[in-house]
Amino acid sequence: MRVGIIGTGTMGEVHAAAWKAIGVELAGCSSSNSVQADEFAKRHNISSFASYPELLSNVDIVDICTPTTSHKPLVLAAAKAGKHVICEKPIALTVEDGQAMIDACEGVRFFIGLVLRFFPHYRSAKQLVTAGRIGKPGVLRLKRVSYVPQNPDAWYFNEALSGGMVVDLMIHDFDYVRWLAGEVERVFALKTQAGSGSAQYVQAVLRLKNGAIALIEGGWAYPAGVFRTGFDLSGTDGLIEWSSDQPSPLTTFFPPKVEETASVGLPISGLADDPFAAELRHAYECIRSGTPFEVTAEDALEALRISLAVRKSLETGKPIKVS
Repeated sequence: MRVGIIGTGTMGEVHAAAWKAIGVELAGCSSSNSVQADEFAKRHNISSFASYPELLSNVDIVDICTPTTSHKPLVLAAAKAGKHVICEKPIALTVEDGQAMIDACEGVRFFIGLVLRFFPHYRSAKQLVTAGRIGKPGVLRLKRVSYVPQNPDAWYFNEALSGGMVVDLMIHDFDYVRWLAGEVERVFALKTQAGSGSAQYVQAVLRLKNGAIALIEGGWAYPAGVFRTGFDLSGTDGLIEWSSDQPSPLTTFFPPKVEETASVGLPISGLADDPFAAELRHAYECIRSGTPFEVTAEDALEALRISLAVRKSLETGKPIKVS
C-alpha cells in the first residue's frame, strides 16, 4: 500500500525514518512550505507533490504530521477521497471536531498516533497490571517533563494551534492512565509558570471511576536537551516503578512467593525497536489486514476530553467533571 506524508517538519522526519525502518516505501510528501517539502523529498528520495489533493491521488494511506489545528480539514479531505488516515495526536483541538473526524472516516481506517502505548516499558507495565500483578490499581503517578521548545516562533506556543502543553504533551499520560485503569471521572490541576516566559509546570490529579487516583506531572521546565519521564504504579498487591534516569528494566515489588523473590528486575525485549516504528508498523498491518487497532480514534477522543478538562481546571482553579 502506498503511503504519503503531509507535513515535513519534525514529526514528518520522525515518521519518514520510521516508515523506512519497517520497510514501507513512501510514495511522496506534501507541505504548505514547498521549499521544505522539496528538501524533505530529496533527503528521503521520494516525490514532492505540489498540493495535498495531488498527494491524495497518489497514495492509499496518508500520514498527517501537521499542526493540530490542521488535522480536521486534512482528515475530512482524505476520508472524502477514500484514503486511510494515520494522524499524529492530538486528534483535534475540540471534542466536537474530533467526533466529526471519526464520523467522516466511517468508510476508511482512522488511526491516531498515541505512541506512548508502543514504548516497551509502558507496554510491559500495562501487561503486568492487566495480569493482576499489582492487584487493584490505587495510586498511579506519572511524569513527563521536557525542555521548552527552542524555536521561539514554534506553533506549540500558540494554544490556538496546539492546544498548549497540556493538550500536546500531557495527553500521552492521560491516555495511558485510562488504558491502565479505566474511565476518568473528574480532574483538578494547578500550574506554575516562570514569569512571562513559556516555561511551565503542571500537576494534575485524576479521579477514576473505579476509585483509583492518578497524579500526573507535566511541563516545559528543564534545560535544553533534558526530557524525563517515569511512572510509579501502585495497587493492593504490588508496585511497578520506572524512570528514564534508570537502566532499562522495570523494577517490580510483588508479595513474595515460594518460587520467586520479593523484588524482580524484569528484562524487556525489543528495546532497540523505535516506538514510532512499532506504532506505524501496527497501524499499517491493521489497515492491510483489516484487523482492529490497539488504540482507537475513540480512545484519542477521550484522551482529548481529559486534556481539555485539565486545561479548564487550570483556568478556573476548580475541579472539573470529565464529560
